[in-house]
Amino acid sequence: MIPRYQRILFWSLAAACLLMVAFLLRGYGVARKRLGAPANDAPIAAPTTASTEDITLYLANDADASITPATESLSLPQDPAIRARTLLDHLLAAYARPNSAHPLQAGPAVDDVFLLPDPNPAPGEQPGQLAVINLSGGFVNNHPSGVQVEALTIQSIIGTLHAALPQVTTIRFLVGGQPHDTLAGHADLLHNYPATDTAAKPTPPTENQP
Repeated sequence: MIPRYQRILFWSLAAACLLMVAFLLRGYGVARKRLGAPANDAPIAAPTTASTEDITLYLANDADASITPATESLSLPQDPAIRARTLLDHLLAAYARPNSAHPLQAGPAVDDVFLLPDPNPAPGEQPGQLAVINLSGGFVNNHPSGVQVEALTIQSIIGTLHAALPQVTTIRFLVGGQPHDTLAGHADLLHNYPATDTAAKPTPPTENQP
């Protein structure tokens, strides 16, 4: 006489085997359908990449106090404010490269760029935009001090932004989101600057003057 617990164990094992066979048969059927399905000949879409464009950087040179336009190919966002910040970050990062003609310390330079309606358009002209450039506190703290070197940085930023965003007519600077008197002791940051072409050899301003 087979003990009752052995019969229970036998039928439990038999049921488990039947379930396993059913599961394997079902998996085999699904795999067979997939292998027999017609291939999808639709082309795979190529990954999209942002297109590059030619932009003009107004590069400063400490040796002769010049600002020289130079063309580069960059991929920039379409949103004007983000576009301006990305462009200025690229410009100022160029000055941290070895053998830069206008050496600046590497690191974040521009926290934000805000584009607002120009509250004081020139008489007889269509209202443009005011670009508020919020410089990083670290960039200002580490900027070399001197009338010429500070003026060249400001003129480089103004010329580059003017070339990229011609709708900008006026430029104002903040530091860490707040008004700041000078860049590094000389170039006035409380002054509203006209957005103009700053190429050639700008005359270094007097202290606290644009």
